[in-house]
Amino acid sequence: MTETVAATDFFDRDAAAREILTQNDRGGYTVPTDGLYPYQWNWDSAFASLGFAEFDLDRAWQEIETLFTGQWDSGMVPHIIFHKPDPGYFPGPDVWGCNGPIASSGITQPPVALSFATRLLAADPEAGKARFAALYPKMRKWAEWFLKWRRDEKGAIFVIHPWESGRDNAPDWDDAMSKIDPQDVGYYERRDTQHVDASMRPTKYDYDRYIWLVQRAKALDWDDAKVAEDNPFKVADPTMHFILMRGLRDLLAAGEAQDLDTGDMAAQLAELEAGAQALWNPGMGFYDSYNCNNGIWSNALSNASFLCWFGGLDAPQMEQHLARVLDAAPYGVPSLAPFDPRFDAKRYWRGPTWGMMNMMIGEGASERGVALGEEVRKRTREVIGRYGFVEYFDPMTGAAAGGKAFTWTAAVWLAWAGKEG
Repeated sequence: MTETVAATDFFDRDAAAREILTQNDRGGYTVPTDGLYPYQWNWDSAFASLGFAEFDLDRAWQEIETLFTGQWDSGMVPHIIFHKPDPGYFPGPDVWGCNGPIASSGITQPPVALSFATRLLAADPEAGKARFAALYPKMRKWAEWFLKWRRDEKGAIFVIHPWESGRDNAPDWDDAMSKIDPQDVGYYERRDTQHVDASMRPTKYDYDRYIWLVQRAKALDWDDAKVAEDNPFKVADPTMHFILMRGLRDLLAAGEAQDLDTGDMAAQLAELEAGAQALWNPGMGFYDSYNCNNGIWSNALSNASFLCWFGGLDAPQMEQHLARVLDAAPYGVPSLAPFDPRFDAKRYWRGPTWGMMNMMIGEGASERGVALGEEVRKRTREVIGRYGFVEYFDPMTGAAAGGKAFTWTAAVWLAWAGKEG
């Protein structure tokens, strides 16, 4: 796979990871990386909290608390919060046209913050007791928003925009995207391709449709019911479903331990566990996404497929799939299986391996007794140790890709990958 990285180099990596978190700190929140992503991104920020928790627990709490200052009255926590103006970024707050307490986007992202807040509590229960209790009703309200507005008739959690999933250009969305005609989207200028090689980013075909979906929802004043109704993009997503399952499970356990009102969370969790079966693609024999509008499966063995263990399922059938993927890709779990004809080793979510996805897969697998979970951690440790804290990696060569000095890759190193097994 790779040459073994010396133990002394890992010590240097710890210091470098802490420095990246500090450099990307904007006072209460971190940006994913300087220049490319100048605001607070939802799940990036949650991972940042885990990194900060390794050396500054107070700052870790502040990260999640700041994230929830952008929560809408409906309970939704936006995927981007525009704390400070940055006129060069597209699409900015004027494009979104939202009415939250802070300028923000109108969609959400996978709610890893629900789980990670419970980890901060566990790190120092006495110091975190009051802070967790203050966040607890807000986190419950966010979870309930998903259950009310993002659950289909089969019980699966769906997304209404590729950005909402966090896996922007994954092949999971191809069928739904093909149903969108964005000819009236107008002119716009992307910022991402000014910072990163365009071959590593979503195509113009994708981006036109991203903006069309934003414009559609803005015209509907971001009304949850209207945005979901007759939306050509409505896709059941393993990422969102399994991460919400994990979040509810962790919130329930922490709420009971802290003697907080857990309401009907146990029943909600049971419903999500039952709904997970809707994501099982019987023809392919793995967890998959499907277009809610026509029932068409993506037939994509993605890194999201392996979040089943993180969600709390045993899923022994998935072990052979993980073994096959790891045999084909030396540098962690690729965002799409290399033997899929749609695989592209460097283009964002159509092939590259991501440290934070590896973390959730590896942790979840190890928790459920799957031996390959530790192998995922070792490979993540090796690729970060060798190629640095970049946004993502080529799963076949390990080569660095995407943005540099990336917050969540540094955080994953400190919280998981860089630790001795």
